[in-house]
Amino acid sequence: MRILAIETSCDETGVAIVEGTKIGDHEFKFEVVNAVLLSQATLHAPYGGVYPTLAKREHEKNLPIILDQALAGSKTDDIDAIAVTNGPGLEPALWTGITFAQKRADEWHKPLIPTNHMEGHLLSSLVTFEGPHGTLQGISLPILALLISGGHTEFVLVDEWFNYKMIGKTLDDAVGECFDKVARMLALPYPGGPEISKLARRARQTNAPPIVSLPRPMLHSNSCDVSFSGLKTAVLYALRDLGGVEKLSDDEKAAFAREFEDAVTEVFVAKVHRALEETAATTFVIGGGVAANTHLRESLKALVEKEFSEVDFRLPEISITGDNAIMIAIAALVRSLEGVQTVPDPMTIRAHSQLSLTEQD
Repeated sequence: MRILAIETSCDETGVAIVEGTKIGDHEFKFEVVNAVLLSQATLHAPYGGVYPTLAKREHEKNLPIILDQALAGSKTDDIDAIAVTNGPGLEPALWTGITFAQKRADEWHKPLIPTNHMEGHLLSSLVTFEGPHGTLQGISLPILALLISGGHTEFVLVDEWFNYKMIGKTLDDAVGECFDKVARMLALPYPGGPEISKLARRARQTNAPPIVSLPRPMLHSNSCDVSFSGLKTAVLYALRDLGGVEKLSDDEKAAFAREFEDAVTEVFVAKVHRALEETAATTFVIGGGVAANTHLRESLKALVEKEFSEVDFRLPEISITGDNAIMIAIAALVRSLEGVQTVPDPMTIRAHSQLSLTEQD
C-alpha cells in the first residue's frame, strides 16, 4: 500500500510518499519513496516561538510546491490513500493541511485518512531504518513510550496494539517548551533546545565548574507526572541573582546550560525508572523532537542497560524525531494494513488542537 502523507501541525511543512507491506503479525516493512520537509524556524525566530498566523500562511504557500517535489517520479494513480495530521497541533496550521489534503483526495478520488500526530511519533520511533527502508518487527508488548516535544510530554503505555493509556504527563509546560523558554532567558536563538545542548556539551567536554544549582522538580514524587514551570522560574531567579545573562561569560553560560540539561535529564531518568518498574514494560521507546537530545538519549540508554537489561530500548533515528510526514504515513499504513483504520467521509474530519493519543478513538 502506498500513502501520501501531509503534516502541518506546527511550523514544519511535510509531504511524504511511503509504501508499506505487512510481513507478519503486527510486523511491517516500509520504503520511503520520497519525502520533503520545509522548516519555518528562521521565520519564527524573531518571535521566540511559533506564530500561528505566520505558520498558516507559510503552509499555504509551501504545500503546493513541496507536493510537486514529493510527487517527482510518481503518478497519482500509484497513490492508494492520502493521510493528514488532524491533531494535536495548532488549529490554523492543522486546518491548512486538512483542507489541502481534502482537495487532493477529492481531485484524485482517493480515501482520506485522518492521523494522530502523537501516534505518528510513537509508531515511527519503533521502526528500524536503513536508509529509505524501515522495518517494524519483533516488538514485545507492553510498550512504554515517552513522547517529548515542544507541545507534549507524556508517558504512554501500550498494552495491546492501538490501545493507549497515559500513565504520566506534564502538569504544566512541555519539556521542549521549557527548553525554548530557558534558551530565550540565556539569550540563545530559537529553536532553543539544540542551542542549550551545544553549550551543555561544551561544558561537559571542558569540565566547566558549576555556577548554579537548579531544582529537580517532582524527582521523588509518587507518580510518573513531571512539572517544568518551577524549573523555568528557578532559572529566571538564578539568572537574576547572577546579575543577568549579560554578566555571564561564555564558559559560565555553558555551565548554566549544562546544569539545566542535567536537571531535566535526571528527572526523566527517575520517572522512566519508576514507569518501567510499575508497568513491567518489555519495550521502551522515546519519540518527539526532544528525543533527539544526545545527553538524554545516552542517559536513558545507560539506565536501561544497567537496571532493565531485559527491556528492548528503541531509540529513533534523529531524522525521524521531529515533526515530519514520514511518521504520519507510517501511522496511517500500520492502521490500514492491520484493518483497523476507519476511513471517514472527508467532511467529518476535524482539526483538534488538543487531540490526545489516548482519546483519539
